[in-house]
Amino acid sequence: MNSHSRPDPTRRHFFQDCGVGLGKMALASLIAGGAKHALAGQDDVSQPSSVRPTHFPAKAKRVIFLFMAGAPSQLDLFDNKPKLAELAGQPIPPSVIGNQRYAFIQPDAAVLGPQFPFAKYGESGAELSDRLPYLSKVVDDISFVKSCTTDLFNHAPAQLLFNTGNQLPGRPSMGAWLSYGLGSEANDLPSFVVLKSGGNLSGGAAMWGSGFLPGSHQGVPFRESGDPILNVTNPAGFDTQAQRDSLDLIRKMNQKRQSVVFDPEIETRIRSYEMAYRMQTRAPELMDFQSESAETLAMYGAEPGNASKSFANNCLLARRLAERGVRFIQVYHSGWDHHSNVAGGLKSQCAATDQGCAALIQDLKQRGLLDETLVVWGGEFGRTPMVESSAALGRSMGRDHHPQAFTMWFSGGGIKPGITLGATDELGFNITERPVHVHDIQATILHCLGLDHQRLSVNFRGLNVKLTGVEEHHPVKELLA
Repeated sequence: MNSHSRPDPTRRHFFQDCGVGLGKMALASLIAGGAKHALAGQDDVSQPSSVRPTHFPAKAKRVIFLFMAGAPSQLDLFDNKPKLAELAGQPIPPSVIGNQRYAFIQPDAAVLGPQFPFAKYGESGAELSDRLPYLSKVVDDISFVKSCTTDLFNHAPAQLLFNTGNQLPGRPSMGAWLSYGLGSEANDLPSFVVLKSGGNLSGGAAMWGSGFLPGSHQGVPFRESGDPILNVTNPAGFDTQAQRDSLDLIRKMNQKRQSVVFDPEIETRIRSYEMAYRMQTRAPELMDFQSESAETLAMYGAEPGNASKSFANNCLLARRLAERGVRFIQVYHSGWDHHSNVAGGLKSQCAATDQGCAALIQDLKQRGLLDETLVVWGGEFGRTPMVESSAALGRSMGRDHHPQAFTMWFSGGGIKPGITLGATDELGFNITERPVHVHDIQATILHCLGLDHQRLSVNFRGLNVKLTGVEEHHPVKELLA
């Protein structure tokens, strides 16, 4: 008998000798199961640009989300409360405020009446402030929800909750979920594009990140002027064939490395290089508004290169992106956080945004795109019926944050037009009819695009993670066409 031979292997010997192999097998299992796609019939998730099957027939093909960061005052724009005018200057009744606490006002703060007159418009009779003259012309194409509610009081976590389904950074954004679930109809543009105006965003870049989904699904921010993405244009004198040869070589090297380490982010890097190459021809044409008629530019109030018209320009750019197959177009506009001089702040913000929002609805409808494009407008929460005033902070005639109730509007693909849903009490403090949580809104958006929010999920670290969280939430059926 060979003196070096080993007796029949025991379980201990097996794990000792094969530990590295078992580790590789476990890692492969985690990689495969850790991001398992939950769409029925989806065979290959390695091709993020391919169009994927929906759970059920979709009414919309894409989303344009006009996110008003900072929280617009619903009480001065959409939710008219004559009782506020009657009680203006008096302390709000204790029975209304209950145990609610605020950061910048006291529980007995005085009531602040509506800052602008309201009127009813269109056949639907929707009631709007006089700060929205353009929107008043398209109200019959819009549905309003006056009973939206959220869990969070501060800007950053509330914005993250709305955009990613969680108040902590690191989760996939709504646009990333849609890109992951549906793929893209655009071969030479990202499936998820971010447009910004008005200043900084409290939630930051985490609001359009991909989280634990492949990086190819994260939002791509476009700049307001010049190259939409830095360095997308080759420098003068650069040889196109040399660029193609370089990219081919880099791709082969990445593929060779990928065959060794099986890192999904290497696949993302390869696709990013190729997407950037294709965008070099598409992006300049996309950003060139010269093909737009003078009538269209005037309808939006757009002026290419004029920073003061950046929101209007972004609304027009959103329509152009929608025409070219981009799945999710996130239009952020900051500056709605009116802790002081809410009347002056709203005058300024509405002057910057009202025309562009209404023109987007009108333009999509004229081009036959509204029925397949879902347009959403809203902020992270609402504003209080009580006044905020602080000599120490230099504030007066403002409104504090109010998560209990706020207003949003919806238009286009999958939405029944011309209705108003939900109601608040006579002071606009609490919801009295049909509460609609942020997660219900997310479920509604997914539903319009043919996705069941409970089935669109990823097994991540042993949890079945969804955009809409673990609690029970539902699409808003009253809104659905």
